[in-house]
Amino acid sequence: MNLYCLGLSHQTATVEEREQVALNPAERTAALARLREALPEAEVVALSTCNRVEFFVAAEVGLHPVRAAVADALRAAEKPVACWERHEYIHVNGAAVHHTFAVAAGLQSMVIGETEIFGQIKSAYEEATAAGCCGRVLHRLFQTTFAAAKDARTHSAITRGSVSVGSVAVELAERIFGRLTDTTVMILGAGDTSERVLRTLVARQVKSVLVSNRSHDRAVELAATVGGEAHRWEDWNALLPEVDIIISSTAAPHHVLARDDVEPCMERRDFRPLFLIDLAVPRDIDPTAALVDAVYLYDIDDLQGIAQANLREREREIVRCRALLHKHEATFSHWFHKTFRPVDGGWTGPEPGSGESWRDREANL
Repeated sequence: MNLYCLGLSHQTATVEEREQVALNPAERTAALARLREALPEAEVVALSTCNRVEFFVAAEVGLHPVRAAVADALRAAEKPVACWERHEYIHVNGAAVHHTFAVAAGLQSMVIGETEIFGQIKSAYEEATAAGCCGRVLHRLFQTTFAAAKDARTHSAITRGSVSVGSVAVELAERIFGRLTDTTVMILGAGDTSERVLRTLVARQVKSVLVSNRSHDRAVELAATVGGEAHRWEDWNALLPEVDIIISSTAAPHHVLARDDVEPCMERRDFRPLFLIDLAVPRDIDPTAALVDAVYLYDIDDLQGIAQANLREREREIVRCRALLHKHEATFSHWFHKTFRPVDGGWTGPEPGSGESWRDREANL
């Protein structure tokens, strides 16, 4: 019995290439069936996300039949096999275990420590289980993987701290207001960055969204996509007393929001907190506005600085996270070796946790 992971990911393949080989739910189901047809006694799981496509296979065959079966499944789904083979990585036995644990814990993600991949792997496992494609090996592998990833998240800081501008803005807003369900957000300008921040805030179910842009048609378009109200550019200033969070990202060469605008507004608001997010370069908001009581002003450098500091903290936690995963890896690897013994009579992978990869070692399998 051998355990394989064959995949392609963001680490070497571009988004255009990943799009070409990505599998939708129907294609994943068909791929599982085709793999089981080619490898009747095998256990298989297929994972496809925006950043990776991976096949996990437990089988009493060598590597070449597994690679051929995966290529055939991709070909049947009309995916470019040449693209797959150009970027394909292969992990066998101990390396496959090590890789699976690292992926589930977010250590192989584009954003280190992100947690979405955990749910995606769990869904892939449940999908394969429902299709009757998992047996003793993959059931144990993935159940141990989930326990390991939870352990790593709980006992390390690998997931702590936001690492994108939008997430940092939301984190700060929640510190200022608590829940955001009673807040009103205004966006000035409709650039890509400000729109991403707006959508992140909207995902927290803010009470209302006001959109103002020099091109009113663009304001109407953006407002429609987020369930907000569009307002003409010349009218936005009068709405300040109603607003709790302002996201500004215009192309103006000068400040569009001055301290003199903010001070009377705060008096009319009874000095309820006002969160100003200035994403423009040159800056849209007069920096001295931050001197007004209950005004919290962050510019793009502030937000990016917090995001980078959080990312560095996550990176420092990688060693701790790997140590936590290693305990679970060793437990699974010991069970696998003692229970099944790989077909060459020994553990063909590296020592548990070393992460060594294989390519084309059919002679030894």
